Amino acid sequence: MHPIAALQAALVTALESDAALAALIGAGGIFDAPPRQRQAPYVVIDRHDMRQRDGDETPGQEHRLLLHCWSDQPSRKAALAIAERVVALALAVAPSALAVTHAGHVRTETMIDKATGQARAAVLLRFLSE
Repeated sequence: MHPIAALQAALVTALESDAALAALIGAGGIFDAPPRQRQAPYVVIDRHDMRQRDGDETPGQEHRLLLHCWSDQPSRKAALAIAERVVALALAVAPSALAVTHAGHVRTETMIDKATGQARAAVLLRFLSE
């Protein structure tokens, strides 16, 4: 399995199986693209970039994931509650298909979307895997 697919599958499994996150966004609220038939709240895995970082004869990868946490209201507090839960779960991911040697939260940005009036928190995560 490709390292992007392995890490993302583990992350989605962790997010979808968490009752606290489901209480914030509802069941089935994790997507690869903004859903057309579902209103917020939800989480979108917007980007997943990877670059090789081999060393000492061991193949390794650096992953950067950008997740958008959408609230159904114009409340940064609500969007940040979703983002905080996503970060906590993401940093605890332990996929079986690859070894994660580092998991880190790089930054969180918030905004109120002008088109919808809804708050969004963009979370950037960094993982190193072998």
